[in-house]
Amino acid sequence: MYRKHQFDLVLESPSPEDAPAAPAAPAAVTAVPAPRPLALLPLLPTLAAARERIAAVRPGAYARSRNSLDGAVTGLSPYLTHGFVSLREVLAGVCSRQALDVQHKFVYELGWRAFYRYVWARRGARIFDSLHAGPLPDSAYARELPADIREAATGLPVIDQAVRTLYATGTLHNHARMWLASYVVHLRKVHWRAGADWMVGHLLDGDLASNHLSWQWVAGTGSHKPYLFNAENVAKYAPAEWHSPGTVVDTSYEVLGEIALNPDPVAAEPAQRARERCKEPALLPVPPEHLGSLTPEAQAVAGRDVWLVHPWSLGELPADLPADTIVVGLYLSDFHLLWPWDQRRWEFVGARMCELTSLCWHGDAATVGRALKTARSVRCVADPHLAPWLPLWAQCVAAPELFPVVDKPSDLFTQWWRRSTQGLQSAAELLARTERKERRDGGA
Repeated sequence: MYRKHQFDLVLESPSPEDAPAAPAAPAAVTAVPAPRPLALLPLLPTLAAARERIAAVRPGAYARSRNSLDGAVTGLSPYLTHGFVSLREVLAGVCSRQALDVQHKFVYELGWRAFYRYVWARRGARIFDSLHAGPLPDSAYARELPADIREAATGLPVIDQAVRTLYATGTLHNHARMWLASYVVHLRKVHWRAGADWMVGHLLDGDLASNHLSWQWVAGTGSHKPYLFNAENVAKYAPAEWHSPGTVVDTSYEVLGEIALNPDPVAAEPAQRARERCKEPALLPVPPEHLGSLTPEAQAVAGRDVWLVHPWSLGELPADLPADTIVVGLYLSDFHLLWPWDQRRWEFVGARMCELTSLCWHGDAATVGRALKTARSVRCVADPHLAPWLPLWAQCVAAPELFPVVDKPSDLFTQWWRRSTQGLQSAAELLARTERKERRDGGA
């Protein structure tokens, strides 16, 4: 009745058996060095770092070990969220070294990110409300996240380790996200929205669609069954310090199912189990001063062609930009007042933004609009995070897609996946079909 496992969009470390055997090089030829193991790659806010991670992906290792916390995740999610690279670039890079069936687990998992964007495009702001009823009415859940969860002081090792990892790194393996969300919703009876809003501000890869719809999947308001886990599952996939024997989750799935249907929250673990409380990093609604953002000024762009760069379009600048185009970076205060970030994420995004342009603005929609009105033209990459505002000022160019547009309503991933891959056998065919469509659209 209850889910015990979920998809994981985490990319695992290379395995020797995944690498094709290279022919022996002649003595006079220098062999190309193999990619560094993913676990050794620093999470740097550069395009080169993103591409090095793509080169290190081994889909066989991913399929075998994606659920394990010590599987050396690639860390590609922040680069995908912030537009350094696209799903298409990731798959094309992997397929340049190894042919994949379109139903390969690696391709299948990439589909989840695209599916969540599809749901956001179709439902809009409704993704921030329960899509349908869960195990209990919405009114049965608290709207505030308890302090002991925020401070990693629940006394439950798997939860406290997850929170500390989130705060310390800005990343969290998807399996750990599931455990944390399940505990918050089904055991502590906190509404999924409270947990999702809290988590997204601390994640380097905090995509609103992927984050909030994943929380709904766990909660059972975006799926047919709630996701539950127990201590045995943790022991199977996590390092020893995460193991939680003798705790509330050290029980059967049948018992956990009964807890999920009971409106009474479970108590925190005994005080003697709790570690020293962890201070939650502050969430900042404005960029740090040293990133050098300025108030938007019309005179900076008057009569000019403008390419607008925002935090979700940090990839290469278009090759066809006119030589005199001015590139303007934008932090829109209307968005960040609603969705503040911690310092680490500001630094990650800001470093790449400064690499792309020396002119970065921070202002509200009205001020930005007045300044851009004086420009000769304004273009940018479309993104749903800024969908209420970008079309008011700019010609929005669609980001590269990997999967075709699905016109029919597809509330279930399996429906969407079947329609997205219908008639295809290989990942190469998926890439080719998308590229053909893009060429047709460009010539129309």
